[in-house]
Amino acid sequence: MPLPPRWLRRLLLAPGVILLVILLVTTVPLWALLAVLLSPFVPGRLRPLRLLWIGLFYLLWDAAALLSLFGLWVASGFGWRVRSPAFQRAHYVLAGWFLRVLFWQARWTLRLSLEVVGTDPDTAMPGRPELVLCRHAGPGDSFILIHALVNWFRREPRIVLKDTLQWDPAIDVLLNRLPSRFIAPGRDGANSLTEQVGHLAVGLDDDDAFVIFPEGGNFTPRRRVRAIARLRDRGHERMALRAEAMRHVLAPQPGGVLAALDAAPDAGVIFVAHTGLDRMLTIGDVWRELPMDKRLVMRFWSVPPEEIPAGRQERIDWLYEWWSRIDRWIAENRESVA
Repeated sequence: MPLPPRWLRRLLLAPGVILLVILLVTTVPLWALLAVLLSPFVPGRLRPLRLLWIGLFYLLWDAAALLSLFGLWVASGFGWRVRSPAFQRAHYVLAGWFLRVLFWQARWTLRLSLEVVGTDPDTAMPGRPELVLCRHAGPGDSFILIHALVNWFRREPRIVLKDTLQWDPAIDVLLNRLPSRFIAPGRDGANSLTEQVGHLAVGLDDDDAFVIFPEGGNFTPRRRVRAIARLRDRGHERMALRAEAMRHVLAPQPGGVLAALDAAPDAGVIFVAHTGLDRMLTIGDVWRELPMDKRLVMRFWSVPPEEIPAGRQERIDWLYEWWSRIDRWIAENRESVA
């Protein structure tokens, strides 16, 4: 389904979430009773009741975020100063607070634990902008990464993400006010996408973090095969062979990364790997895994600007080498968190 224009999303989707929350809250005893009655017939510990609570909590979270964002819009002079430094900072603070609440709830309801191992010391140190390159796999990894950057490392992320995420009204409103790019793979041309990414990376300051997922989508075995075939169709046999050797990640698409490196020559690079939610590839997988009782492990590697290659082909080879390293790390660690 095509994404509605922004004015329609503001008029229908955002108020619709708030009205839906009011409806659900006023009828929650009926839904809870139904979930309890279904629980003996569904495998798992009170799975229907947990799913009801997760869905209700997320809608409450979304509605509260929308009302807070509306308050900031009014306070900024009905949007007049919403992009001023003070209000940009206020939006990052608000995002950090809501992400803390979300992950507190995830730890309690889903029994999801989050552990960072082997983080390079300068990852968390302010003083230079960073380009953050993360693998993409499992539900919620974008939320987890932004939570880490905002609340642990005190960074202000600029994010490249798919335009379909604008179906979520709170994400839509927040990230259209902050520096970000919603891209539409398959509809925007490759050159247009690269230009958008490069433009977003211009002017990074000392506490900024430019976030991009070079794989272009969540890992699945089918997407991995398609990515390798696409490389061969374009005549990149050597890159296809390297991609075949990587079992747990998709071949990285270098265009956006190269554009960001060109636009921010003084930035360092942080590579991010994670494992723990890898097997949750489809809605059916998520259903089978709930309640999760999962441990998500993340690993950060920090590369200073002077260690980044200068030439285009050297940078592509360097990106593939790092992605191979991430693939090996996942292979070594995924069984320990299963």
